[in-house]
Amino acid sequence: MVQVRTARLADIDACASLLGVLFGQEAEFTPEYDVQARSLTMILEHPETGRILVYEEKGRILGMVLLLFTISTALGGRVALLEDMVVMPGRRRKGIGAKLMERAIIEAETAGCLRVTLLTDRDNAAGHGFYQSAGFHHSPMVVFRKQLKGGA
Repeated sequence: MVQVRTARLADIDACASLLGVLFGQEAEFTPEYDVQARSLTMILEHPETGRILVYEEKGRILGMVLLLFTISTALGGRVALLEDMVVMPGRRRKGIGAKLMERAIIEAETAGCLRVTLLTDRDNAAGHGFYQSAGFHHSPMVVFRKQLKGGA
């Protein structure tokens, strides 16, 4: 059976492993299983912060995407940040990403979001084409980050 569904706590291992695949190919991030598992658990235990969607086929998770919620003062309402779109390398270009994206957009709309924003590596031409085909447009905004030491 094939389905896109909301992740459950029992899916943490598979999702953290998928993030290892994603972060292994991104320029800015490094896979750290325990960190990813802890972060995924935080989202699942606090669904008001976002959604984790997974693509499951015959009991195996082959892809995932996250929606994280915040408020836009420019738009006057809830918006979503789409993060961590990943499909197992051997299953890419078979429509899994499109199904995940379609469901993510529906989830964002259902949650009352007015916009979905995402970040992708500058040199990820395949990803750019995929996101454009899903209706996303390049933004003139520039991303700046400051890494913090974190809490206790």
